[in-house]
Amino acid sequence: MNPLQVLGEENPFEAMHARFDLAANKLGLDPGLYQILRTCDREITVSIPVVMDDGSINVFSGYRVQHSTARGPAKGGIRFAPNVNLDEVRALAAWMTWKCAVVNVPFGGGKGGVICDPFKLSKGELERITRRYVAGILDFLGPDRDIPAPDMNTDGQVMAWLMDTYSMHRHEHCTAVVTGKPIELGGSLGRVEATGRGVMLTTRESLAHLGLKPDQCTAAVQGSGNVGMISALQLASIGVKVVAISDIRGAIHNPKGLDLEKVRAHVAKTRSLEGLDMGERLTNAQLLELPVDILVPAATENVITSRNAANIKAKVITEGANGPVTAGADKILDEKGIFIVPDILANAGGVTVSYFEWVQNRQGFYWPQKEVEDRMEHSMVESFRSVVDMARRFGVSNRIAAYMLGIDRVARVTRMRGVYA
Repeated sequence: MNPLQVLGEENPFEAMHARFDLAANKLGLDPGLYQILRTCDREITVSIPVVMDDGSINVFSGYRVQHSTARGPAKGGIRFAPNVNLDEVRALAAWMTWKCAVVNVPFGGGKGGVICDPFKLSKGELERITRRYVAGILDFLGPDRDIPAPDMNTDGQVMAWLMDTYSMHRHEHCTAVVTGKPIELGGSLGRVEATGRGVMLTTRESLAHLGLKPDQCTAAVQGSGNVGMISALQLASIGVKVVAISDIRGAIHNPKGLDLEKVRAHVAKTRSLEGLDMGERLTNAQLLELPVDILVPAATENVITSRNAANIKAKVITEGANGPVTAGADKILDEKGIFIVPDILANAGGVTVSYFEWVQNRQGFYWPQKEVEDRMEHSMVESFRSVVDMARRFGVSNRIAAYMLGIDRVARVTRMRGVYA
């Protein structure tokens, strides 16, 4: 059975395993290493009782998964969303392992999540959820153990609460326990823009690889959060015409191009694209099928599946989100000749600059933004070239090549360290 033809196409953990199996087979991975790398090191589930603003008590559920610490402390974001589940967190933790290895950052993979709807919670309730969640996983966190970061529906403020809670329990000022912090608390310049900038850099390299000029290309971006909005702005900065962008409610499309500064200001003020009179309204599904050169799915998982993959018209897909393309869609997109920059490469600018933030925290010395951006650009471009070279040498897709590169690097370190018994 083809491992891409898995049951539960939209289960991200199964999708990760399907790609892992293909890459491991191509590498001829030792069966023992195969078992180690396919299994998460640690999975933590915590109950989070919280006193709500009205005096009632709600109990939320939270997770933290550490997939691998072979190459360094676990690294990965924390998301707050009503649909968080353990399989999703497992998959995201594993993707972080491969992502860190692909860009040669000395971290392993971790991920966390809390089941809640942050849009229905007050700031005080969010703070109490965050602090109680951190208290529940505190013994597993630390600058040399596990370093969280922002993810879906979390931000610098949430990271500030996390850092403060950890520091208060440890009775020490510890900035390096978390990344994505406000600049005033030890955050790095360039961190907010990092993921979107990485999307732009890998797209730029893709266009050069394909012989396409940015100023002759159009793009559609699904998502107008931090990753989507900054990806759109960064693409525009190299000459790409962004003709569509969306939020959770739908998309706006204008073939002549969007005024992205106006879009950004409106979203910052209203947290929505509603009320923007800038073009025709589309659904998110329609945005994905627009006849553009570049498609950036930068919202959530499983938006391109075996059901709609045949309708995708873009020449390049740069995956700003984690897992936006299912394993079942891969073969269809490959047969259409679409050049895919997989998530574990495309959105690795965020973890790259998170690493820089951690290094700066440990040094107590902070870099100017240009130095951060130059270092990140070097890392992203070199990683892109390594993935494309791996794809060429083994005759595989960019996605499987990225998995092969990441798995091989983790496997080599695991083999050198040995199995403790």
